[in-house]
Amino acid sequence: MANIGNLRERPVRRLGQLYVGLVLYGVSMALMIRSTLGLDPWDVFHQGVALRTGLSIGTVAIATGLLVLLLWIPLRQRPGLGTVSNVLVIGVAVDATLLVLPVAGPVGVQVVFLVAGIVLNGLATGLYLGARLGPGPRDGLMTGYVARRPGRSVRRVRTVIEVSVLALGWVLGGTVGIGTLAYALVIGPLSHVFIPLFQVVPVATPTRAAGHAV
Repeated sequence: MANIGNLRERPVRRLGQLYVGLVLYGVSMALMIRSTLGLDPWDVFHQGVALRTGLSIGTVAIATGLLVLLLWIPLRQRPGLGTVSNVLVIGVAVDATLLVLPVAGPVGVQVVFLVAGIVLNGLATGLYLGARLGPGPRDGLMTGYVARRPGRSVRRVRTVIEVSVLALGWVLGGTVGIGTLAYALVIGPLSHVFIPLFQVVPVATPTRAAGHAV
């Protein structure tokens, strides 16, 4: 199993960055939900299940994360602190935010909520992934699958999984709209900007430094 994430280097910075990122991710989900203009694929699924079961979307997100995490076992993936925290913190944060955030009224407010949600989602992704304490369960599922099957590309596997959960979520009643398309088009470039920006660079050990000098 791969050893994902540890706290031997810069623990205060990394833990703070991890949990701020996860909370902001939940806030970004709530903003997109309240915009009513469409959600990212996994949240379309979460919302669809929530509508059918009467559970909160945060509860569904937590339950889904735990189920996805079980799929890591045959892939021999080892979750990090960030992985487990991702499952629990985001669900709580989205439910807490939805309690105080009203549904956007006029179209202009809907657009503001949507844009703020997508940008904040990219920022939050950069924060929690940059902390290097383990990916979220869904991202880890994709990368773990590809690692076990080198001939497959992460992009193709991700597309298949996300199109599948999007379709299922839409059938269940999740919101698909312009926001779904906007998220698909923008989240890649946003992640490309924010992940390197918040990447916590490993501290060079004496061995590394000596190897570099040579």
